Amino acid sequence: MTETELHIFLLNNYQLFRALHIIAVIAWMAGLLYLPRLFVYHVDAGKEGAAMLQVMERRLLRFIMNPAMIAAWIFGLLMIWANTGLLSNGWMHVKLTAVVAMTVVHHIYGRWRKSFERGQNQKPAKFYKIWNEVPTVLMIIIVFMAVTEPF
Repeated sequence: MTETELHIFLLNNYQLFRALHIIAVIAWMAGLLYLPRLFVYHVDAGKEGAAMLQVMERRLLRFIMNPAMIAAWIFGLLMIWANTGLLSNGWMHVKLTAVVAMTVVHHIYGRWRKSFERGQNQKPAKFYKIWNEVPTVLMIIIVFMAVTEPF
């Protein structure tokens, strides 16, 4: 496939990539909002509850959050590749910075999940309640940049 043919393919499928990107972001956000809530419950759970929560946390991260994050990145990058002019907009730089921050939060949550699995969590439930709000703030920034394109 030549570069021109690839570009035409990307442009012809732009709306498909956009729809798949939005679906992936919704699934990713669901996990980012739910996992720290599970951590809150995990802090207060007894041994039996903790074992069940570990399974839920691991499955949420591995089977929903990780694939959704990867898909969101792939389809987002395909859209940028199809329309590189997007990178000349300041709002896109803010959005991408927030997406990178969201990815960092995702990986931080993954580390915390592993600390629960090893029985090494030292943080109180309130800590996770506060961190539960971080993806929400980032989501607000991302959506406002993408929808309003303020600069």
